[in-house]
Amino acid sequence: MGLPRAVQDCSQVLLVTSMSVLTVKIFFSPLGVWCFSELFFVKEPQDAIVSRKDPVVLDCQARGEAPITITWLKNGGKVSENERIYTLSNGSLYISEVEGKKGELSDEGFYQCLALNKHGAILSQKSHLTLATISAFEVQPLSVEVQEGGVARFVCKITANPPAVVTWEVNRTTLPVAMDRITALPTGVLQIYGVEQKDAGNYRCVATTIANRRKSTEATLSVIPASDLKPFHKPAIIAGPQNITASLHQTVILECVATGNPKPIISWSRLDHKSIDVFNTRVLGNGNLMISDVKVQHAGVYVCRATIPGTRNFTVAMATVTVLAPPSFVEWPESLTRPRAGTARFACQAEGIPAPKISWLKNGRRIHSNGRIKMYNSKLVINQIIPEDDAIYQCMAENSQGSVLSRARLTVVMSEDRPSAPYNVHAETMSSSAILLAWERPLYNSDKVIAYSVHYMKAEGLNNEEYQVVIGNDTTHYIIDDLDPASNYTFYIVAYMPLGASQMSDHVTQHTLEDVPLRAPEISLTSRSPTDILISWLPIPAKYRRGQVVLYRLSFRLSTESKIQVLELPGSTDEYLLEGLRPDSVYLVRITAATRIGWGEASLWTSHRTPKATSVKAPKSPELRVEPMNCTTITVQWQQDSEDTAAIQGYKLYYKEEGQQENGPILLDASDLQYTVSGLDPRRKYHVRLLAYNNMEEGYQADQTVSTPGCVSVRDRMVPPPPPPHHLYAKANTSSSIYLHWGKPAFTSAQVINYTIRCNPVGLQNASLVLYLQTSETHMLVQGLEPKTMYEFAVRLHVDQLSSPWSPVVYHTTLPEAPSGPPVGVKVTLIEDDTALVSWKPPDGPETVVTQYTILYASRKSWIAGEWQVLHREGAMTMALLENLVAGNVYLVKIAASNEVGEGPFSNVVELAVLPKETESNQRPKRLDSRDSTTYSDYYHLDQKSMTGIVVGVCIALTCILICVLILIYRSKARKTSAPKPVQQSTDQLSHTSISLASANEAEKSIEGIAENAESLLPMIVGNSFIDAKGGSDLIINSYGPVTKANCKKRWLFFQDTKKVKAEEPQRRFVQAVCLYQPSTTVLISEDDSPSSPGQQSNFQVPFSIAADTEHSANSEGSHETGDSGRFSHESNDEIHLSSVASATPPATNHFVSNDLGTNMMSPAISNCKESPLPFTTDQTATSPLQIHSAVQN
Repeated sequence: MGLPRAVQDCSQVLLVTSMSVLTVKIFFSPLGVWCFSELFFVKEPQDAIVSRKDPVVLDCQARGEAPITITWLKNGGKVSENERIYTLSNGSLYISEVEGKKGELSDEGFYQCLALNKHGAILSQKSHLTLATISAFEVQPLSVEVQEGGVARFVCKITANPPAVVTWEVNRTTLPVAMDRITALPTGVLQIYGVEQKDAGNYRCVATTIANRRKSTEATLSVIPASDLKPFHKPAIIAGPQNITASLHQTVILECVATGNPKPIISWSRLDHKSIDVFNTRVLGNGNLMISDVKVQHAGVYVCRATIPGTRNFTVAMATVTVLAPPSFVEWPESLTRPRAGTARFACQAEGIPAPKISWLKNGRRIHSNGRIKMYNSKLVINQIIPEDDAIYQCMAENSQGSVLSRARLTVVMSEDRPSAPYNVHAETMSSSAILLAWERPLYNSDKVIAYSVHYMKAEGLNNEEYQVVIGNDTTHYIIDDLDPASNYTFYIVAYMPLGASQMSDHVTQHTLEDVPLRAPEISLTSRSPTDILISWLPIPAKYRRGQVVLYRLSFRLSTESKIQVLELPGSTDEYLLEGLRPDSVYLVRITAATRIGWGEASLWTSHRTPKATSVKAPKSPELRVEPMNCTTITVQWQQDSEDTAAIQGYKLYYKEEGQQENGPILLDASDLQYTVSGLDPRRKYHVRLLAYNNMEEGYQADQTVSTPGCVSVRDRMVPPPPPPHHLYAKANTSSSIYLHWGKPAFTSAQVINYTIRCNPVGLQNASLVLYLQTSETHMLVQGLEPKTMYEFAVRLHVDQLSSPWSPVVYHTTLPEAPSGPPVGVKVTLIEDDTALVSWKPPDGPETVVTQYTILYASRKSWIAGEWQVLHREGAMTMALLENLVAGNVYLVKIAASNEVGEGPFSNVVELAVLPKETESNQRPKRLDSRDSTTYSDYYHLDQKSMTGIVVGVCIALTCILICVLILIYRSKARKTSAPKPVQQSTDQLSHTSISLASANEAEKSIEGIAENAESLLPMIVGNSFIDAKGGSDLIINSYGPVTKANCKKRWLFFQDTKKVKAEEPQRRFVQAVCLYQPSTTVLISEDDSPSSPGQQSNFQVPFSIAADTEHSANSEGSHETGDSGRFSHESNDEIHLSSVASATPPATNHFVSNDLGTNMMSPAISNCKESPLPFTTDQTATSPLQIHSAVQN
């Protein structure tokens, strides 16, 4: 199984570059597969400033499905290439010598590159190529006379591209500006504080650019000696800040130079009481404010205040900073796939200062509206799509600061078998905002219709926006309920099938009902005399009028009284004069509008003070007009009455948001007739107050209200969405929780922000299981997750009822769970005198992750004192050595598994007894498994089946014993009739005897009795050896290891002639085979040459136990694999089995045990064997016939 060939070919186009990612889009349909790679720019041309005759390269690199053709445009026309101007192989434009001649020969202008492939074309942003220029000095420094200790200031101004670097010279040498007294501003201003006699001289400025260097005329600084008497002087600002307009990221300098005695202190603030950005702002010299990397939020009115220390004497100066910003998108068009005859709708919104202009391009060419294609409110709508509409569309936003483009692809899906159009469309008005639309199903191919699309738009006006609603095919009526009241709308219906759409239905027009006004008019208040107020108002915008206004209601009262007077005026009036009022009194006025449906909401009270009765020569009220420029800026314009003869010194401007504190006054010159107030909040109502003043008194004031509009809308929202949180970081905290942290986006003011966290496992199919969490912090601990599972996280923020897009997704995996159980199968074995081997298996559970094991061991004395020794092993290890153990102690061992989350429980304690060396030849240390450690017992727990087996075995054993007793009685009678024969011993054998004999006769009798009993009771034993009968082996093992025997045949001693046995007895019993075994090898030794008395149970069990254990040894737990990655050799495995069997046998029971001892284990000992006399003892003490000896190298 695989993708279709066409898709496989498309998948090869994926390209990742350092700047962006080329995506491949694939569309499936019953008719085939379409795919294309998006065409995009890797590099676009940038603005460039060059000197004449210098070369320049304008970058342009595009990526997409090859071949790609690059074409260059200059001012909208194709660039004519020649030897001086041509396109490089990577698509960039190269100009070897830039010409600056006027007319067509000049290379200056706006350049764009056009990239074209088979899917369409895209146009780059504009690049402005200009020549470096510098003008003559517009302002030259002027000579000044300054009193010693005063302030000297020189100014020069010059226009240059790029901006010139201005430096200063005194007496034609470079002026050192490193002194605190001297400040040289980048704007071309030189300030010298605390002037001294040595500062006198000729000063000039030098302006330098990449193209030229100019020097100004010289100005002389004369220093006048200071008088001894220094009288008090109020502060005066001799050079205040000037209104300035700056582009984004430039540096702004606001100058403020003040004099006074004592020396005044200069401080800065904003008129709107917002804090000044301390990160991008600093003070130069003695009070100049520099804002570096200026941003939109830096726009506003800045106030310089000079204050005499310790007094209330101060003066202020203000300037407005306007920041221009290039366009930037807040909503981008998205690629669409539409059927033929369908409708495509592209949305695009941008912001910038000034507001950018939006235009649309199709394959790099500007689109013009026609019957099918419409552009309105930054949207592009294509109705009744045809195959030629398949193209790449671009939204271009541009203003004086630059341009920016965003692209989207429209793919048209073809289908020939389309349904006919719906018919009999009719509409019915339901309310002021709702109309019911109904229709009949298509007459042709109605069974193939999967949906209907309802289209509607306002009927009045041109280029109105068209809206679309898609509904299912199970209905033929729909209520549109988001319409404007008192408006005519046009409707039509389109039927859709999977790969096509019908023609448009017939258009119908219907009118909505009226409603009450949504907003009150904006009013303006002025006074023509001390006893009147002229109230004027603007018509309500149609969007908020919701019908025809038929009445206005004016309400007014004195601010000191509660009695309200009401007037009702016809809807055609726009002003009214209130007369007979009190002079110098504050009146409150509000207005309400009504349609035929009823009255709307009244405006808030607007205050106005009538002039004083004595104000005969006071300036009259100016004619005020306030309009919003954008969502945060309003423009205040006024015109003074030409018939007013009163002198005007200036104007005072006040403004405030409704319900807030008033800002001002803003002092304006008499020549000013306009002012811009910025830094306002969108969708707020502001009250503006303006009055003229002169030396005698303040004039009549004019009041007006204005509402700021909403900011750029984004998909029916009034303000753009906030940016998403950034730098989302995830870290696993436990097996069920992950810690998230993210950065808060920068906002212009402090706001309450809430966040939503989306969390779900990667690959989740059930959307209902997605987890959404809320918080107001920039971090959260997400809990209740599954262990060792990968999750994906995204965060969005909510502020002022707006939600940001989701942040980029972050993936992270929870930690595994801590081990829930202990290691299993813990075993401890002594492998040397002071060293033990501990082994185990990992804890149960397939999902358990172990990174480390902790082994605790201690002697009983240390355990009582709470002192454990600790060992750590990696998770891949399942064994460890316990070294430096002290003989004579019993050690306790337990093990726990752990990982990065935590440690699991410890296993049950396992005991290991390390016996003293002097008892080592008699018995081996006892070894316990963890399953036996709870009782520390050497006995097995017997169940009912085991007890039944034991009873049957005992019965059989008793029967055998009875038979043996009868045979012994019979044989003893036979021996009494025969004479005893002495046993001869060689000199070599007697030299190795460990016990002296009382007499030769007694020795002969003892040996003879032992031999006879051994021969009669042990048919499988040959002399001082026994046969390893497991698996039918013929191997003979004596007390020192395996021996090689001559041709030996099995004999049943019960039925053998007694004399013959006695004759052969010495040769068989004293076989000489001494083995010098290797260290750490295990051998079997029979230390007692004589079994117990005939009456003991063990003597009769030997022949049967050998045969029985032959199979049992292969299935016993001791012989099973340990699961320790095969690290136990056969040798150590056998040792463990023998130890466990020996420890499980009661001490009073003596019998032979045939174990799984192969030749591989014994071969090291055999390799160094030599002949040696065989020692034997007549000690009749009942000891275990077989013991395990570990030879330790000395």
